[in-house]
Amino acid sequence: MIFKSINPFTQAELEEHEVLTNAQLADKLKISESAFKYWRTTTFQERADKMRNLAVILRTNKEELGLLITNEMGKILSEGISEVEKSAANCDFYAENAEKMLKDEYYDTPFKSMSVYDPQGAVFAIMPWNYPFWQVLRYAAPAIMAGNVTLLKHAPNVIGCAKAIEKAFLEAGFPEGVFQQIIIDISQAESVIAADIVQGITLTGSEAAGSSVAALAGKHIKKTVMELGGSDAFIVLDDADLEKAAAVAVQSRMLNAGQACICAKRFIVTEKAADEFAFLFAEKIRKLQQGNPLQSGIDMGPLARIDLAEKLSSQLEHALRQGAQLVVGGERDQCNFQPALIDFVDSGNIAFQEETFGPLAVLVRAKNEDEAVAIANNHKYGLASAIWTEDRERAYILARKIEAGNVFVNSLVRSDSRIPFGGTKKSGYGRELSSVGIKEFMNMKSVIIE
Repeated sequence: MIFKSINPFTQAELEEHEVLTNAQLADKLKISESAFKYWRTTTFQERADKMRNLAVILRTNKEELGLLITNEMGKILSEGISEVEKSAANCDFYAENAEKMLKDEYYDTPFKSMSVYDPQGAVFAIMPWNYPFWQVLRYAAPAIMAGNVTLLKHAPNVIGCAKAIEKAFLEAGFPEGVFQQIIIDISQAESVIAADIVQGITLTGSEAAGSSVAALAGKHIKKTVMELGGSDAFIVLDDADLEKAAAVAVQSRMLNAGQACICAKRFIVTEKAADEFAFLFAEKIRKLQQGNPLQSGIDMGPLARIDLAEKLSSQLEHALRQGAQLVVGGERDQCNFQPALIDFVDSGNIAFQEETFGPLAVLVRAKNEDEAVAIANNHKYGLASAIWTEDRERAYILARKIEAGNVFVNSLVRSDSRIPFGGTKKSGYGRELSSVGIKEFMNMKSVIIE
C-alpha cells in the first residue's frame, strides 16, 4: 500500500510513502524495545541536553519545516513557522522541568513512605494532520524526557512531517528507536497495541477513531489518553467588550482554516448583544483574505483535503435547509472554502450537533446567561470553551458550570505547556502538558520503608 502527500492548494502530488510490511513493523518494535532498555537508564540531564538540541534544530530549520507543513496540509506559512517554534518551546519546557515534575513524593506517615515515577516502555501515538508538528511534540517531549520511548503513526497526508521530526530527533543525538515514525495502515495498529513493549496509547483525532482504538487498548489492557472532537462554545454576555470579542472570535474560529479541535465553533450570544456582535463578527470575516498559503497578505489557506471541504459544504447546505441564515461566505472551490457565518441556529441544527471542521462559524442566540450556559452544555463534546464578560467574578461562577476540560475568560482558547489540556464527555479523557501530562504514562510506584 502507498500513501500520497498531496498539496491541498495546487493538488500536486508531493511524495509517495510505502506502508511497512508486517515483518518490517516487527523489526521496528524490536528496535523500540532495545532503545527503551537503554533510554530508561539515562539521567534527566542527559535527556535534557538532547531535548534542548532538538529545540535548537527545530528553531534553526523553522522556515524549511514550516514550508513542509504548508505544502502537506495547507496552513499559511506564518502559522506553520509558528507551530514549529511552539514545538521547540515545548521541548525546552520539559528539558527544564521534567526532573522536578517527577521527583519523589513523600507522605506524612510514621514510617518512610513515598511515590516514585518509573517509565513504562513505548508510547504508541496516533496523530492527526492539522498540527503535524505540535501535536507530536506535545506528547513526545514529556514522554521521552520521562524515560519512555515512542512510536508515531502519523496521518497519511503528513508523513513528510513525521519523517522530518524523526530526522530531527536523530540529529539532536537521541539514540535510534527512542523516537520512531512508522508508516502503517490502521489494520496494523492492533499488532502495535498488543506488543509487550507498548504500554500506553495516545490518540488525537475523531470520536470514531478514539472509540475504536480505546476498545483495542482495553482488549490488551493498555493505558490510553484520548483527545477527540470538539464543538467549543464561545459565550458572549451583555456586558462584554464586543469589539474585542468579535476580533478574537474571528481568530479563534478561522485560525488554521478552522481545522482545530479547540477552535470556537458555537458562538452563543445573549440577546442584548447578539445583533451588534453578529454585525462586527461578519464584518471582520469579510476582511479575511483566502488564497495561496505561501503568499504574503493571505489570512487563510485551503482545507487539507477535498473530502473535508466537501463535507463542510454538505453540512452548510443541510444547516441552511434546517433554518439557519447565511450571513457571509460559504462558497467552495476544490479545497478552498470561503470563511462563513450562519446565524439563528438552534440546538437541533446539524451545524450545532456535529463538529464543523473548517471555517464555518455558528451563531446561537440565548435569552440570558443561564440559557447560554445550558446551550453550551447541551452537547456531547466538552473540550474547551470561552466566556466573554467584564465581570470576572461572574465569569468564574459560570466557568464552574461549564462542562469542558478548559475554560478561558476574555481570551483565545489555546494550549500551553504549563497548563493541563484535555476534554470531558465525548471529547476524550486524560490530560496532556504540564506536570499532569508527563505522568500519564508513568508507573506511580509506592515505596514503604519500615
